[in-house]
Amino acid sequence: MAIHIIIDGYNLIRQSGDLAGLDRQDLQLGRDAVVDLLAAYKKIKHHKITIVFDGTDEPSLYGSRDHAKGIAIRYSSGGESADDVIRRMARREKEKALVVSSDREVMDAAEAAGATVMTSPAFEDKIAMARYLSVKGDGEPIESTGWVPTTRKKGPGRRLPKRKRKTRQRMEKL
Repeated sequence: MAIHIIIDGYNLIRQSGDLAGLDRQDLQLGRDAVVDLLAAYKKIKHHKITIVFDGTDEPSLYGSRDHAKGIAIRYSSGGESADDVIRRMARREKEKALVVSSDREVMDAAEAAGATVMTSPAFEDKIAMARYLSVKGDGEPIESTGWVPTTRKKGPGRRLPKRKRKTRQRMEKL
């Protein structure tokens, strides 16, 4: 199942140490930096990514939708916030969506819609780990030495609820 990552743009920028500094210098510089970061991540992991910004103060030349470097960029239209757009997208995508935001209201609404949620700092850590593994490589093949004695008990362990298992599966795909 393909994952559609829906990101609260300004939330991710302002929660990040590196991106927040660029955002304070110039708003467009912060947006460009996050799009570059996500484009690099998209080359490694081929997920569909949409980043949503508040667009009430944006000039009309941006429009409400845009694409840059394979990343879908959406601006909220007048009268609604980026949070409203994210909630609507999460309701439409349901379990295919992964919503990245540290806003508790957005996270609760997305989770109620069936989407998986992740905080902005946790997603930034996932991006950093993916970039590290792509540069380093997935590691060298591990040589099998045969049976290893262990005292680990065998048998069924406590199984997580189905919803949590599915959430874990989606997170492992990142």
